[in-house]
Amino acid sequence: MSDALSDLLATRDWLLADGATGTNLFNMGLQSGDAPELWNADQPDKIRALYRGAVEAGSDLFLTNTFGGNASRLKLHNAEARVHELNRLGAELGREVADASGRKVIVAGSIGPTGEIMAPMGSLTHALAVEMFHEQAEGQKAGGADVLWVETISAPEEYKAAAEAAALAGMPWCGTMSFDTAGRTMMGLTSAAMVQMVDKLRHKPLAFGANCGVGASDLLRTVLGFVEAGASLPIIAKGNAGIPKYVHGHIHYDGTPELMADYAVLARDAGARIIGGCCGTMPVHLRAMREALETRAPGPRPDLETIKTRIGGFSSAVDGTEGDSGEAPARRGNRRRRDA
Repeated sequence: MSDALSDLLATRDWLLADGATGTNLFNMGLQSGDAPELWNADQPDKIRALYRGAVEAGSDLFLTNTFGGNASRLKLHNAEARVHELNRLGAELGREVADASGRKVIVAGSIGPTGEIMAPMGSLTHALAVEMFHEQAEGQKAGGADVLWVETISAPEEYKAAAEAAALAGMPWCGTMSFDTAGRTMMGLTSAAMVQMVDKLRHKPLAFGANCGVGASDLLRTVLGFVEAGASLPIIAKGNAGIPKYVHGHIHYDGTPELMADYAVLARDAGARIIGGCCGTMPVHLRAMREALETRAPGPRPDLETIKTRIGGFSSAVDGTEGDSGEAPARRGNRRRRDA
């Protein structure tokens, strides 16, 4: 079955995704502790502005304001009965902006983690996770999303539940995990293990990859890990705009548009097909990324030294895929060298 994202990928070497949702909404007045998804109903013009900011900066794909729109997270705001409504509205507003853009723009329905711990360590069962993700998916499908976009997942069990939910909804999907603990997800998954997991899924994503995490350098190291593990599906790279710092009472990401432009080109050369930003990434960053991707010729796959020199060092000496001895074998591009 044909789908909008696959059709676009078939005609392009790379696609530019969007940037941050939270950072941009905080700049519009969202307060810490508020549920951004409630703005789909209460502040629709601001959500339209969020989406238009990405589209006007050159994004080919943007995520809906539905990241925390599952029953578990919305229950914290007494809005668990509004899952379908808020997800539908988030997608409808996105469809409106995309259709008015005058070009093909993909509306990706954002689905973040439930916020619960999977059994047996926690109380979240596979069936309940599937149910929560499916409820989100059906709302986004009703609102006109082109594809579901599962993101910032740490547990492989939750990733698999989201895949099952997408299948139940009859929707194509993409899925990224966050590698933020020495090259591993919070639940210990490595880039190589993710490739193996994705290959075994019955309802495979159209593309998979990494988002958020620590910084852009670490994320690029993870992308190289996907490639080296033999990834067969298109790879997604959605890195943060630098490192968060507490400045004058606010969290500020130190990544400049110039740094994110370098990151975008390095991500493309490393093997990513869908490239965007995560926390701290604003339209000014996206414009620089788009220009760099359009004007800079493709180069060789970067090694760790190139990444370190261009956009900064790594947060850990290893990426999680080293041998039990902790020593990094010589591999293509010297990817696993101990750079800190």
